Amino acid sequence: MSDTALLYPGTDWDFGTIQRIYDRVERVAKELKLDTYPNQIEVITAEQMLDAYSSIGMPLFYKHWSFGKQFAQNEVMYRKGLRGLAYELVINSSPCISYIMEENTATLQTLVIAHAAFGHNTFFKTNYLFKQWTDAEGILDYLDFAKTYIAQCEERYGQQQVEQLLDAAHALMSHGVHRYPRPRRPDLKTEERRARDRLEHQEHSYNDLWRTLPTAPAKIQASLSDERRKALLELPQENLLYFLEKSAPRLQPWQRELLRIVRLVAQYFYPQSQTKVMNEGCACWVHYKIMNTLHQQGALNDGAFLEFLQSHTNVVYQPEFNDPHYNGINPYALGLGMMQDIERIVVDPTDEDREWFPDIAGKGDATAVLQDIWANYRDESFVSQFLSPRLIRQWRMFHLYDDAGASELKVEAIHDEHGYRRIRKALSRQYDVAWLDPDIQVVDVDLAGDRRLIVHHSVLNGILLAENDARQVLQHLSDLWGYDVLLKEIDPATGAVLKEHAASARATFF
Repeated sequence: MSDTALLYPGTDWDFGTIQRIYDRVERVAKELKLDTYPNQIEVITAEQMLDAYSSIGMPLFYKHWSFGKQFAQNEVMYRKGLRGLAYELVINSSPCISYIMEENTATLQTLVIAHAAFGHNTFFKTNYLFKQWTDAEGILDYLDFAKTYIAQCEERYGQQQVEQLLDAAHALMSHGVHRYPRPRRPDLKTEERRARDRLEHQEHSYNDLWRTLPTAPAKIQASLSDERRKALLELPQENLLYFLEKSAPRLQPWQRELLRIVRLVAQYFYPQSQTKVMNEGCACWVHYKIMNTLHQQGALNDGAFLEFLQSHTNVVYQPEFNDPHYNGINPYALGLGMMQDIERIVVDPTDEDREWFPDIAGKGDATAVLQDIWANYRDESFVSQFLSPRLIRQWRMFHLYDDAGASELKVEAIHDEHGYRRIRKALSRQYDVAWLDPDIQVVDVDLAGDRRLIVHHSVLNGILLAENDARQVLQHLSDLWGYDVLLKEIDPATGAVLKEHAASARATFF
């Protein structure tokens, strides 16, 4: 097929058309030197897309009542026309699985293949967070194992018992990740083999600490120093699910395995929460580049290109702050805006750009610079280093300080050199997980007494946990631990206890 041949004449498509589209998009992607996993394209219905929504976008996912609830909610909204569906869904796996809806037109299929199969795909494969925390080659096999294992647990122990434990694990999911690199990246194929081995040797699932402790409190105090006890329990520990899996004294082996499954899935999604702007910005930049190239080559006619532009504009539209549709900063808009601004700085810089970005201004090869950025940054560092004064002016950004105790708002940064830096710092902080997620850690266990678990929350900027949410989540933690839990909210500057929460394990849980 020649480079100038039209890919399709109208809106209809068949599988032969999809193959032609993929081949041409792949050719342009190779010209851009994109590094991707092998692709697998799946055509699904709207109902199947809703089902994928409900199970956080993963194939072969285990069953849980909350997924069915989300499916019902999304379906009602979609059928009433109150919510649209994504044109695609992409999975960070090898092969990289891209779901495309059968209701899409041929132009939308071209767009989503460019966006997902090559844009998101190249970001998944090259970004350091995904390399560090995920195992694209093993995730599908592990999910297959997890789904089968949980179904077997339901048959053996009862659906209610399994769902009760999954409810508690899901409540702690955001605190079930390692936030700092550990010695070994999770190899999910190895995890699957180890899980099967653990089923054959269940006695190895228990923490030796609980089996070897003397029963007398005096002997416990004599045999274990504070340092030794904390070392055995790996305290302090920020990964609550990991701690419970390894150390909760009353959990059965199958319950530990379920915690492990939820923990590994949470860890798998951890990079995505830190790279939303960059990931979507990369995918939008790639699809925009590819679609423009195809139009210039004559593979897309003017009508198809106008249809693409309409869909593209809808995705990257940023409503004004006083617009009824305003819901914060659109990550697609900010991501693409910054990618295109970096491309401008690299190709056609101003004196201001040369002053602010001496390492990339005028370098000439925009694709190489962007690929280096995709590989080595996350949202927080990306915004803090590459948001330019020009883009700040273009978006009319300013920093507004809102103190609940003050009677007036204060504008703290405007469009000058000091203001640009303040705005950039303030915006980047909105993507910093250290500011977004509460710092909650297990710090001690009262082994000599009632085995009460002590948990600390390091309070940031005086913001305490929401009372109702803290109470409910703490109940789940206490149920999994099997004994009382005490949560102290601590001022890290002074060490003062600002507030305390307590929960006792429910006898019916086990």
